[in-house]
Amino acid sequence: MQLIWLRSDLRLHDNTALSAAAAVGPCVAVYLLSPEQWLEHDDAPCKVDFWLRNLGELSVALGQLNIPLLIRTAARWDEAPQVLLDLCRQLNIEAVHVNEEYGIHETDRDAAVAEALAGQGIEFHSYLDQLLFKPGSILTKTGSYFQVFSQFRKVCYERLHRALPRLVSAPLAQAPLEIPSDPVPASVNGFETPTASLRALWPAGETEARHRLETFADTQIDYYQSERDFPAKPGTSQLSPYLAAGVISPRQCLHTALQSNQGEFESGKAGAVTWINELLWREFYKHILVGYPRVSRHRAFRPETEALAWRHAPEELAAWQEARTGVPIIDAAMRQLLETGWMHNRLRMVVAMFLTKNLLIDWREGERFFMRHLIDGDLAANNGGWQWSSSTGTDSAPYFRIFNPLSQSEKFDAEGVFIKHWLPELSGLNKKELHNPAHLGGLFGVANYPSPIVDLNASRARALAAFKNLPTRHNAGGLHE
Repeated sequence: MQLIWLRSDLRLHDNTALSAAAAVGPCVAVYLLSPEQWLEHDDAPCKVDFWLRNLGELSVALGQLNIPLLIRTAARWDEAPQVLLDLCRQLNIEAVHVNEEYGIHETDRDAAVAEALAGQGIEFHSYLDQLLFKPGSILTKTGSYFQVFSQFRKVCYERLHRALPRLVSAPLAQAPLEIPSDPVPASVNGFETPTASLRALWPAGETEARHRLETFADTQIDYYQSERDFPAKPGTSQLSPYLAAGVISPRQCLHTALQSNQGEFESGKAGAVTWINELLWREFYKHILVGYPRVSRHRAFRPETEALAWRHAPEELAAWQEARTGVPIIDAAMRQLLETGWMHNRLRMVVAMFLTKNLLIDWREGERFFMRHLIDGDLAANNGGWQWSSSTGTDSAPYFRIFNPLSQSEKFDAEGVFIKHWLPELSGLNKKELHNPAHLGGLFGVANYPSPIVDLNASRARALAAFKNLPTRHNAGGLHE
């Protein structure tokens, strides 16, 4: 008997470990509930709920193939070896199959499980699945991990020209086993069930994920490059929660994008090329996680930036978290996050720069807050984005590049459609006044909307001074390979 241990790969199709296990012989699937570990990793309640809902859908799909899904609890990952060992003994399992996960805790957990199983003569097989290229296979000429995205992408393109990653077929139905599936819990202690309106935005299951991908490729990908920066437009695929939970694979995304662009990833339609680029950014940040483990440990990628004099400003941090900064585009974006579990990518950069540059608050505060609210929370992508915005990371924005939220707002939400949707208290303002209501004056501001908590020009100067005072900015630790 084979055991497929499901993690962030909640799908039937193009699931490498599942296909491999089913090809060997009869198999059983298991999923471990690890609520204490999830809390430690700041996983959002809406994300945990999304996993459970997807697990429920997957259980039905596996049931149609006569593959039972068992649910076990290992509150913390250090309990996983014993829990899985007990299950393997109980079911007389010969081999456990998993898809690779990345990050220090994930790697340590899998190594401990493999060691415990080996002691009992049980094989442990892991497979490349959530990435197009295995970490460590895309390296510089000196054999180190890339730190600049454009150079990383160039090598990815060379590999893709040679061979595209193949899609793996779904397993066939097996003979029924005398093992009943366990019910998937509707919730887990420590994680509140999100609102019905949030859940309705993110239906669970592979069918929904594939429908989103196909609809995006059919109707939107051609406009992706021109519309992706405008938060009021449906310019993005909104597939990130499904990718993070593995309800759809990057290979499926790549193949669908290539089909829409006559098989091209470097030329042809700009929209498809740009979207494939985003898949490679996702890839890049996962490789960084493996190549530079310090980013898994809440450390800055650029060690010299650990000396930054971040401000301790709990009231300003709370105003940012609660969408009451007095800067409409920031507050609208934060309300979108709080109510939907998701934020438009352009706005993720804008609010991150506002926190780390204008408020000069440590990027780790923002990274943690995002993880606690994002339905697509992913350590590699979230950390990469925050460190890029705060100029502490790989291939990051130069420290003197500081997005002005007002000009970003005027450029990407010119008519104020996005702001008015999330800040209805400003809906009476015209499109010129809307971006900066503080200019209107008045004793109490506008419609109970707060005054800005910071002067954008003065705070920009403060951030520039803080970065200029760092001991060494250039080539610290060979960071410009």
